[in-house]
Amino acid sequence: MVNNDVLRQAPLFSALDDEAATALRASMTDTRLRRGEVLFHEGDSGDRLYIVTEGKVKLGRTSSDGRENLLAILGPGQMFGELSLFDPGPRSATVTAVTDTTFASLSHEDLLRWLDGRPVVARGLLAQLAGRLRKANDVVADLVFSDVPGRVAKALLDLADRFGRTADDGIHVHHDLTQEELAQLVGASRETVNKALADFASRGWLRLEPRSVVIMEVDRLSRRAR
Repeated sequence: MVNNDVLRQAPLFSALDDEAATALRASMTDTRLRRGEVLFHEGDSGDRLYIVTEGKVKLGRTSSDGRENLLAILGPGQMFGELSLFDPGPRSATVTAVTDTTFASLSHEDLLRWLDGRPVVARGLLAQLAGRLRKANDVVADLVFSDVPGRVAKALLDLADRFGRTADDGIHVHHDLTQEELAQLVGASRETVNKALADFASRGWLRLEPRSVVIMEVDRLSRRAR
């Protein structure tokens, strides 16, 4: 059974009272994916909104010459697919499970029925869209103004904020990404990203582990991210 506390983190549910949230939950469909499986591909048709309830997914796009770019890594309580509700058309990204993942999804018709007469829910969705646009603007600015080590530092801090666990020796961030995926997330080559990570590790700011990192010097990393 999906943890409803996780759904409460999603903008769609956060403004609902318990009765309304339970009723909306009842109209949602649960989906499970194994690590590496694709939920849908860029260009597919679809009109369902998804909320991650367990695990992590990556949203990616492929350029005309075959290069891949990761738009986002999403975890429990985060939503995607909402653009199709307001602008029906092909999916704008491919969604792949980074770990074993579960989702709760809602159809276009069910959500529109819920939005009628519930301005607080509509505001939650607008806040989600505004946040997505703000994030996209930040990514564009980073690509123009920030060097690769700065982008790597910022990405690690973002992952730590969402997936980090504080321990005696630092913040353990199990991001579950390969080196190639981490490079795609910051829009740089794997070699350049690895060089930045090795530099941070040699300075004692972090410790590298398979598909994870332990951040020991958050302040130093934060300064480098600016």
